[in-house]
Amino acid sequence: MKKTPMVRIRPAKRDDANALVTLSLAMAKETEGRRLDERRLRKGIHAVLSDPRLGSFIIAEAGERSQRRIVGQLMLTYEWSDWRNGIFLWVQSVYVDPAWRRQGIYRALYRRVLEQARRDPVNCGIRLYVARDNRTARTVYRRLGLSPTRYVVYEQDFVLESLTNHRRG
Repeated sequence: MKKTPMVRIRPAKRDDANALVTLSLAMAKETEGRRLDERRLRKGIHAVLSDPRLGSFIIAEAGERSQRRIVGQLMLTYEWSDWRNGIFLWVQSVYVDPAWRRQGIYRALYRRVLEQARRDPVNCGIRLYVARDNRTARTVYRRLGLSPTRYVVYEQDFVLESLTNHRRG
């Protein structure tokens, strides 16, 4: 395992919105070949940064104090489980700048989520979804102790799918 470079993991603030938008646009393009509506994305990120009930972002910053830049992100959202009487933290919007990959950035972000989750007894676990063909991510998640579930995720997307269908027609 490579040694993690000098990286600071912290909760995102409103001032981080531009960097989060940039990373999220890059993630959508790289992982799904999607070009997101930047205005809609920006509003979505601002909504999370303004209302902790919706979720939160955790970021990884690298560099010296005066020249730190955000090199990784993840977003947490919440799912109530009646079976467990607890909350699953859902890890979403994971992205690490390609120049910073394979240096333990995601591991550090995930470690922060795990520590945070275990401190609060209302949390019953951590979940995430990953594209079936993203073998690299699946390998990373397994190495961190996550396992595939017996569930398959279905969705009816009113925003992105309609944009995709509109372009086809």
